[in-house]
Formats: sequence, structure tokens, C-alpha cells
Amino acid sequence: MGSVQSRSFWEQRLAEDWTASGVGYRALGRPFNTWMYRVRRGVFRREVSRLRLDPATARILDVGSGTGFYVQLWHELGFRSVTGCDLTQAAVDRLRDRFPDTVFHRLDISDPATELPAGAFDAVSCMDVLFHVTDDGGHRTAVENLARLTRPGGWCLFSENCLHVPEQRGPRQVNRSLERIEAEAEDAGLEVVRRVPMFVLMNAQVDASRFRRRLWALVMRTVTLLPVTGWLAGALLYPVERWLVRRVREGPSTELLVCRRSGSGDVVPDESKDHVEAVGGSAGPRQQ
Repeated sequence: MGSVQSRSFWEQRLAEDWTASGVGYRALGRPFNTWMYRVRRGVFRREVSRLRLDPATARILDVGSGTGFYVQLWHELGFRSVTGCDLTQAAVDRLRDRFPDTVFHRLDISDPATELPAGAFDAVSCMDVLFHVTDDGGHRTAVENLARLTRPGGWCLFSENCLHVPEQRGPRQVNRSLERIEAEAEDAGLEVVRRVPMFVLMNAQVDASRFRRRLWALVMRTVTLLPVTGWLAGALLYPVERWLVRRVREGPSTELLVCRRSGSGDVVPDESKDHVEAVGGSAGPRQQ
């Protein structure tokens, strides 16, 4: 991501398939991806509600908006000032039509030069984006940009595949180590307040043995081969997954990191009472 080839790939993919499968785990089909996004919805809403941001005044930025799933969640939670951005013009054009009252920018978060002002947002979300930045330098720059755009004392939420096993590299995705991810966040001025699983069973078992990863892929691609079986598999797994992501401290798949930008800001007394008094102002997933 960030290269001309990567942008071209995502431009074509989102132009052809601007749906949950287009920005999601395409090999599992649209019906199963719809259930996966229901899981994401529950985890994201829970973690945002713990921040106790003031929806009336908090300034929000969503990075890699795709189909607008997280933009919609921010609006559903009552936030009035939401800005979005995406690597592709195809997504930005459709997002502007879908959310006419929301400002969207064509932006590569891995580019050192970004047009948005530093510290302009009380909270920044970047979901299922960073592991698609395959260049390590670009990945570090992306994390630095997320921190730069977040005001001191503000919040940055992003998802990553935090591995304890050796890193996994492909042409469109790199699953990096937890150690590297936490180090880059710290270097950028982000304190990881907590890390919670986005998935336990329903997404690729990236932080597991090779045998388990291959077995999961074989089983899931078989049961989702047809739209009807994909929908049934999602319906059966959904309540189990919702239970697991509320109770498991660390999962073998994608995780959500909730980070605080260092600098002046409100003090967080403990993780169960995360609080930030939002500053007033206005502003205008890809998974495997």
C-alpha cells in the first residue's frame, strides 16, 4: 500500500466490488463477510463507548474508510464532526454520495506528506488498513501520521494482526509482530492502553501454527463455498464469536489497539474508566 501498484489494485477492486466482501475477506464471500462485520461492529462500539468522548464536540477522523462502515458507526454513536479518507478515489467518490454531510479526502496514510493538520482530531480510527501497508518504512510512517493527526491526550484506535509467531509477508498483506507494532506506536507517541480481540474464530488464524492456519482456511473456504452455506456458517458462529471477543483477552486473529496520544490531556485513572474531555471544533477493511 502506498505504491502506485497498490493504489491501482484497490482502485480496481473497490470500483468493481464496493461491498463488505470488497473491503473484507473476499474468499469467504459476501454473506459470511456480513456476519464478520457484525462482530466488528460490536467490538468497535464497545471500545468507543469506553472512551467517553463527547459526541457533540469531539472531532473524529476515520482512515481507510472503504465503504464507510466505521464512518457510519461513528455517526450512529452520535458524533457530529466526522471526517473520512481513503487511498482510492473510487471509494472517496462513493463515500461522498453516501454521506453528503461528511467531508472525505483522498489520502495515503503511509505518505509522509499529508494534507490534514496535526492534532486536528480528538479520535482517529484506522481499521483493517495497516497490515495492507506492505513496505516497512511506509508502515512506520502510517503509524506516525496517525499519531500526528491525533491531538495530545486524544485517542487512536487501529486494528492489526499482532503476531507472536514469525511475521508473515505477502504481496498485499504483511502480518507483523506485536513487538514491532507496539514499538512503532511508542516511538510515534502512542501509549497502548489496551488490546482486545476483534475475532477469535471467524477470521484467519494468523497468530497460530501453520497447520492450524491451513486447517482453518480449508474448513472456512469449504463451508462458505455457496452463499447459502456461507450465511448459515456466519449465523452459527456469530453468537459464539460475540461471546468469545467479550471474554478472551488475546486472540489468534485481528486485534483492536486502543492508544492514547502522549502530551497534555486528561489523566486516565484506570482502563475501566477511560475518559477524555473532547475539545470543541469542527471538521468538514480491508482484510485479506
